[in-house]
Amino acid sequence: MPDTLTLYELAGADAALRFSPHCWKTRMALAHKGLEAERMPWRFTEKEAIAFSGQGLVPVLVHDGETVCDSWRIALHLEERFPDRPSLFGAAAAVPLARFVNGWADAVLSPAIARIILVEIFDCLDERDLGYFRSSREQRFGQRLEEVVADRPAHMATLTQALTPLRRALAQDPFLSGAQPAYADYCVFGMFMWARCTSPVELLQPDDPVFAWRDRLLDAFDGMARAAPCARG
Repeated sequence: MPDTLTLYELAGADAALRFSPHCWKTRMALAHKGLEAERMPWRFTEKEAIAFSGQGLVPVLVHDGETVCDSWRIALHLEERFPDRPSLFGAAAAVPLARFVNGWADAVLSPAIARIILVEIFDCLDERDLGYFRSSREQRFGQRLEEVVADRPAHMATLTQALTPLRRALAQDPFLSGAQPAYADYCVFGMFMWARCTSPVELLQPDDPVFAWRDRLLDAFDGMARAAPCARG
């Protein structure tokens, strides 16, 4: 009997707009494994819809009745439960390195990109989520959303500098994981899909190795990410 997979993903006012960087990590992991999941739209204030998971964040994956939360734990789950499909890590020894890349993306890239796109994210949200998003993010950053993003040139410069380790790695190989993409790549790529789906701002210059890397991942899995709905049209 085929495995039954259901994925709860963050959605905007348009249910087709799925923009969470962490959900994109999982989307790419599922595609890497050649797996299909029923994709359920979820919004910030719909806590009751995922109350069964024992927490209030997405992604949430339900696999044959088993619930797995957090994109990193989902990746480990997929690797363990589908060992006959392409590996997300390549080898067990690569898991700690992928964990580091995931942590780096969350701790460094996420806040750097957020300072550029927060207002555009707000503009994408369902009306029910607006108050929650504004209050939670303004508490996190200590400023009004509009003030957070006010100095866009400075924030772009900060992001460009933060990408230096990625840029140097991609000068040697087409992907962080070498000749082919793997979960470390998806951990970073999710951040760029977050921006692509919500904002018209171009974060990268065409001559940047990161730009070419992102293009390769946009085209991966028959262009799945490139075809994803974006708020900018």
